[in-house]
Amino acid sequence: MRQVSVLIPAHDEAAWLPDCLEAMLASEPVPNKVQVIVIANGCSDNTADIARGFATRFESKGWRYTVLDLPEGGKLKAWNAGELSAIGDVLIYLDADVHVSPPLIAQIAAALDTDLPRYASGRPRVTTAHSAVTRHYTRFWRTTPFMVHGVPGFGVFAMNRAGRTRWGAWPDIISDDTFARLNFAPEERLSVSATYNWPMIEGFAPLVRVRRRQDVGVAEIEERFPELITNDDSHDRTKPIWQRALRDPLAFGVFAAVRLAIFLPVLRSKDRWVRGR
Repeated sequence: MRQVSVLIPAHDEAAWLPDCLEAMLASEPVPNKVQVIVIANGCSDNTADIARGFATRFESKGWRYTVLDLPEGGKLKAWNAGELSAIGDVLIYLDADVHVSPPLIAQIAAALDTDLPRYASGRPRVTTAHSAVTRHYTRFWRTTPFMVHGVPGFGVFAMNRAGRTRWGAWPDIISDDTFARLNFAPEERLSVSATYNWPMIEGFAPLVRVRRRQDVGVAEIEERFPELITNDDSHDRTKPIWQRALRDPLAFGVFAAVRLAIFLPVLRSKDRWVRGR
């Protein structure tokens, strides 16, 4: 099996990174060595120090472990820097607030053990903690075509080197996961059965800001890379929205309210990089 490199960008992630790395340490064995690269970028907290504190435990697991401490922030710059240090033939891109399940890394490595260009991800388990609004919104969001069909790939996605040759350096865009996914045709995107936990942002106003940012990110790709849109999934098999709304009117009401509020200027953010939680 091919060697794996896991890239984890981390900007002020001191509160989230430890649990992410603990989940990685609980991963099932992978036949070939795994390399983990944490890319602390533009941090004003002790993210880099926390990351370095895990070095001995990863080395005891038999995995290579590197921490890059970049003075300038930016997720796309972090991806580019991490790739320069990556030695694996399989590249896994992991957000610092995601918890992988024990079999995920091994299953992705096996799925991408091919000379053909391929993309892969696991099955997301969207977690909600405190907000009833977030729980209702998430319940309906899970029924949308994006979640029901294909390989969404938010929070963690992967590709082999053959796939990564499809573009050069990461462009300065908002939606890196969408850009990566759409560089592969639907039949080239592989879903493995292992899960991962991805936290949904809590509260109505934060939901609106993040959902707006995601819409802007997709529109940006449509404008700058229109050739990629042909690789989107077909949504013809999805149940009509009215049927899904009748099955869960409360969840639909919250979902619709968030979608409508996206157009309200009062909740707009000037920050292009609104956090996803």
